[in-house]
Amino acid sequence: MKELTLYQKKRKWTLNFLVDKLFTVGLWIVSLLIVALIFWLLYRIISRGLPLLTFDFLIGIPDEVMEGGGIGPFLFNSFYILIISLIISLPIGIGSGIYLAEYAPDNRLTEVIRACVESLASVPSIVFGLFGYVLFVDVFQIGLTILGASVALSLLNLPVLTRVTEEALRSVPMDVREASYALGATKSKTIIKAVFPAALSAIVTGISLAACRAFGESAVILLAGGTGTSGEMWDFNLLSPGGNLPVYLWYVQSEALVPDAKEIAEKSAAVLVCIILLMSTLLRIPVWLRDFRLKR
Repeated sequence: MKELTLYQKKRKWTLNFLVDKLFTVGLWIVSLLIVALIFWLLYRIISRGLPLLTFDFLIGIPDEVMEGGGIGPFLFNSFYILIISLIISLPIGIGSGIYLAEYAPDNRLTEVIRACVESLASVPSIVFGLFGYVLFVDVFQIGLTILGASVALSLLNLPVLTRVTEEALRSVPMDVREASYALGATKSKTIIKAVFPAALSAIVTGISLAACRAFGESAVILLAGGTGTSGEMWDFNLLSPGGNLPVYLWYVQSEALVPDAKEIAEKSAAVLVCIILLMSTLLRIPVWLRDFRLKR
């Protein structure tokens, strides 16, 4: 009876081992397929548009009828709207995350606030675009502008930045806080000097995701900023039309009359993908350098 029990245990262990190995291999296969698909899509987009790119295309003025136009004003609007939206959303989003993680009491009101933030983070972007349209077009009657697009885009990023910051700070071990308090630091100094630097990598990752998402956003810009620009390359007027590069890419693919619409779309898509990849990398470089210095 004892030998039978040992045999059953060995058989069960062997079966669990095989299931674990099969599950691991299956996950690796699925992960590799997803990564391969992503690289294939990136290769297709970049290989079609990148060899055709010229500097004149990046700073040129788009043309409605004649071929050979550029994307200059739309590219400038993309960066301009992104910078304004981050100026609005970063202090509020990171500050809200710090408050919820470090200062907010654990009560029903705080749980309701967290639930509201999580709900807003899952709201489709077109809803924020409609809100921006109602606020700036119907209420303030200033039309589809860079200002309206920037504010609507900042509202889209706020819930994500808040949740990422809160979770990043909560993941920092309590020992870090206790060590800082033991050295005589105040709560605010502990957050600034000890907790926030420890969570910086995760926070920067959240900022990178929010910035890249905002740069490639089209639904919010379409409703709050419009589909056009002022036609000038360096237009800093906040009340100018706020069309950006993703909106122009959609317009070229669907409604443009220019003969080289397909070529413009391919080059615009390549520019958009390359900029997002570059932004994601550049935002991570300071954290990589800091971690490298700490390891040394």
